[in-house]
Amino acid sequence: AELARHFGWPVILVVDVSGQAQSAAATAAGFRDFLPDLPFAGVILNRVSSPRHERLIRVGMEQMGITVFGSLPKRGDLALAERHLGLIQAVEHPDLEQAICSYAEFLSSHVDLDALIAAAQTRSSPASGPPARLPSPPAQRIALAQDEAFSFTYPHLLYYWRQAGAEILPFSPLQDEVPDKNADLIWLAGGYPELHAGRLAASEQCFKAIREHAQSRPVHGECGGYMALGETLIDKSGDAHQMLGLLGLVTSFEKRKFHLGYRLATAKNPIAALGSVQRLRGHEFHYTTILEQPDEPLFDVVDANHDPVPETGSSRGQVSGTFFHLISEAS
Repeated sequence: AELARHFGWPVILVVDVSGQAQSAAATAAGFRDFLPDLPFAGVILNRVSSPRHERLIRVGMEQMGITVFGSLPKRGDLALAERHLGLIQAVEHPDLEQAICSYAEFLSSHVDLDALIAAAQTRSSPASGPPARLPSPPAQRIALAQDEAFSFTYPHLLYYWRQAGAEILPFSPLQDEVPDKNADLIWLAGGYPELHAGRLAASEQCFKAIREHAQSRPVHGECGGYMALGETLIDKSGDAHQMLGLLGLVTSFEKRKFHLGYRLATAKNPIAALGSVQRLRGHEFHYTTILEQPDEPLFDVVDANHDPVPETGSSRGQVSGTFFHLISEAS
């Protein structure tokens, strides 16, 4: 809703109507009226049990003056697998293209797409405001860890770095691939190292190359990448796995603790992997607990309420890492 208000995009609410009838309209009306300036276009009914069920719900929506763009009957295979941080990522879906085609056919059969497109063209004037400042590429040639264990970096960041002339050189630690020897910087992305800790610990050639790189050039890790930079990663079964050992960090997924929110970080000292950037905005989302963090704190970090956050990141020489994912610079 906040994004829709900011950009002037009309909202279509998908309502799970299972177990209710006319009261679904009260729910939809509440979403519509809660923010009077929200560009609310209408609803799509989801998990409809029968034609009678649909008729009852449509009566309620009509009484509230809410447009119904479509009605989706219950279908058992309309589900995506999930894990502790949400949905399984698209790159891990076994038949993604086939699933998308199937879902698209189902949607087009039960939703008025012409009305949907027409509603999308009623965009209001977006809110004004200064654009976010993105940090300059931290290096010319950036070796990026990218596989099932290291699967998340904000796409706009990589896009901007490429546009600014940086080379992004992917490699897979899980496949024991060695990062490009000519890379100026190694960037270990976030992801799920806790699900692949055994395989990562066995990636001897890759880990050796990263350690050698760190002797003379920067290495940085975000979230899962930060965990991989540490001494030890303890998985959910309580098994300890040796990681890169470039930081003294010891993390545990066995002792789960939820961390979620936006972060404002102010660097304590210059950071080799981030150039001249001193204040950053980021996003933290994980269940990992830090057991040991003997190295120098990297940032002073606060949350959206400006309360201090103990997960400050850490550094040792040219190696650094944080639990938050970089989004933009901060003034």
